Parts: sequence; C-alpha cells; structure tokens
Amino acid sequence: MKTGIFLSYKGIGANLLHLSYCHQIAERFGPVTIITLCSKLDKIFETDPKIKEVIYLDKYHKKFLDILNLSAFFKNLKLDNIFIFYPSVRYFLACKISGIKHIYQYPLFKKKNLHLVKTAKRFTEKILKIENCPTETKFNVDEKKLKNYKIENKKIIILGIGSSGPTTKWGYKNYLSLIKKFENLESKFHYFLLCGPDESDAADEIIKGLNIPNCKSLANENISEVIYYISSSNLFIGNDSFGHHIASQRKIPSFIIMLDTPEAYTSYSKFQNRIIPQNISIDKITHDTRLDPNLIGVDDVFNSIKQFI
Repeated sequence: MKTGIFLSYKGIGANLLHLSYCHQIAERFGPVTIITLCSKLDKIFETDPKIKEVIYLDKYHKKFLDILNLSAFFKNLKLDNIFIFYPSVRYFLACKISGIKHIYQYPLFKKKNLHLVKTAKRFTEKILKIENCPTETKFNVDEKKLKNYKIENKKIIILGIGSSGPTTKWGYKNYLSLIKKFENLESKFHYFLLCGPDESDAADEIIKGLNIPNCKSLANENISEVIYYISSSNLFIGNDSFGHHIASQRKIPSFIIMLDTPEAYTSYSKFQNRIIPQNISIDKITHDTRLDPNLIGVDDVFNSIKQFI
C-alpha cells in the first residue's frame, strides 16, 4: 500500500512545519511519498527513514484547466492513499480522476484564516483517530556524519541572516554588533552565517567587519551540508527561515526575530523562542506587517539569549 502526502507549499519552512504530521501518517501506513511545490525538499529529507521519496511538482498546480494533466501526474504515482494538507477542489478532483482509492483532505472552501499548525493538527487527529497529535518531531540526519561537524571546545552559533524575503531581515549590521558582544564573553564560539548565494554580500560584510577566524559563511554550501551545520549547533538566532525549523526539531534552542512572520511559524515547538518588538502583539504580525528592523535592538536580542550561552 502506497501512501502520499501533498504539501502545497513552496517554502522549505512551511514544509518542515508539517514534518510531525508526515511522521504520524508514516507510523500508521509505513514510509510515505511526499509531493511538494518545494524544489529543495528532497535534499532536506534524504536521510529520513519515514519518508520513502520526495517528488517535486513543478507544473499543473496553478490553473484549473490543468486538472487532467494533474490527474495523470497523480495516476503515475500509483497511490492507494493521499493526504492533502490544503482545501483545494482542483487537487481533490485530480486525485479522484486518477483513481486514488482513499483521499483525505482539508474541508473544502475554508481557505480563509487557515492556521498552518492548528489546522494540520486537527486534520491529522481526525483522520488517524488519535488524540493530542504532537506538533513537533525529530529531524533526522546521519548521526555518524554529524560528528564531523562538531568543533572541539567551542559552542556553535548559527546566525540566520538570510530569509525568504527582504521584509523579514534584521540586517547584517545588527548581526555584526551582536557577534561582537559574544566575542566579549569568556565562552568560546564559532559562528556560521546562514544565508543563500544571493545574500553572500551581507555575510561577507559581517566577516570583514569582525576580522576573526571563527566565522564562516554558508552562502555557497550545498543544502545537504547546511543541515549538518545547523544540526551540530548549540544555538540558532535569526530571521524566520528554514534554519530555525531544523534547529528546533533537533532540540536546539532557537531564537526567531519576528518582523514579518505569522505566529504559526514559531508556535509548534518548545525550542522556539520569539523576539518581538516592544509594544507589538504577536497576533498583529503577519506576512504584510513589514515592521522596522530597528524596533528590535541588539541589546534586546543579546539579553534574550544570554542565559543560554
């Protein structure tokens, strides 16, 4: 019996947020096939024993007229069951036409105010007939390989300076000032700057401003390697990005600077800690908030995390 899970999200973080539910389904039906709109997810889950394969859907998912092509895509997967974490008539009909016997999906026509965590949790509990489904799980890596990324006598701090959009960034100058504060402490640290290739200039500015040997950019590292740098760390500090999802699901304290990120992205793990501008309610922060990064000072971040160092 082959079971598929459809995650209608392009961002790595939104997909990782659903990992616990994928694991719960896999415990019931065996290793699952994940179909996703995220092109890099196969590299993220390549060592997860509960995930048989990850298939990237790069077309047929935007127009209703593509429904026959979409149904042919699903038919080729030869699925017996599919769990659709999205309320879409198009996906439902495509799966129905493809001949999948058991189709489980979010209630149709209820896209408004869809909460990524609460809705996914209720959906999984209802379909699997379980109570209190966990919202967090363990992110799997090769534990033997992970040992190669540890640094003797130093704590590793991941600085998530990159993010999916400019409105969520705290700014490289703030990270530079924060690292300088760490360097004044007695503890010894090694810093890895998590960002994409298009954000390498910001990482280079930080490294240039520090002029120390214990700071490295991950901008040009393969994502299959980046997950090991994150998993070997002792602390994550940064913008909303896939990094804090991996870190928190590795039980690594993660501090997320909230500027333009809905609370759902930081509400499912006890290892997630929010840093929010003063006098701003978490309920008021959304993808369209676009808060001024200067509303969160370097001292605000440093004081929030110093008990963990």
